[in-house]
Amino acid sequence: MQSATLAGAFDDLADSYDHRHHEEIARALIAWVVPGAADAVADVACGAGAVARQLAPNRPETARPILAIDLSPGMVAVGRALATGPGGDAAIDWRVADAVPLPVAAHSLDVVLCASSLHFLGRRALADWRRALRPGCRVGFTLPLATHFRPSERFSRHVADDVPLPHTAQEASEWTATCGFTGVDSRIHVLGTRRVVVTSATSPDGP
Repeated sequence: MQSATLAGAFDDLADSYDHRHHEEIARALIAWVVPGAADAVADVACGAGAVARQLAPNRPETARPILAIDLSPGMVAVGRALATGPGGDAAIDWRVADAVPLPVAAHSLDVVLCASSLHFLGRRALADWRRALRPGCRVGFTLPLATHFRPSERFSRHVADDVPLPHTAQEASEWTATCGFTGVDSRIHVLGTRRVVVTSATSPDGP
């Protein structure tokens, strides 16, 4: 029921959502993690697929489509409509479903990216990402800075209580390490009056 309710909230916002803001967050996340053009990638809780749509034009035709998964049909529909240009929709495997667990085999992904959504998914998402990633591969996500996060009442009730919103980049890195990842690196990204923490890390089973 909670997932359905959250999906409805995002469905209602799909056409008026601040897509430009989230595309900027996605751009910062991609620049921080730097996935390879042919990497097997998941855009987790993708919304309108800002991450997937920015990666799609650089995908070789032989690459596996980017998995873009979200529980909101409305947001996915907007993403499909926006997926134009080189690569476009053909380079993206759109799915309407809960993003945890990911519908992939264990150790089958090279990169997991999650922009603007981890605080709704909860800590269980990181455990699933460890399952899904190949040994030594990368994860990247963003979290709103605690001092700059002002969700509406409709969304605040869905914020996971086991994902502590960081006050600093160091807090984000330390928490990610407690979730079993290595090589963690975080920074604060400024977007006007908003602040997000961008984090990258490595699957712990790598060399």
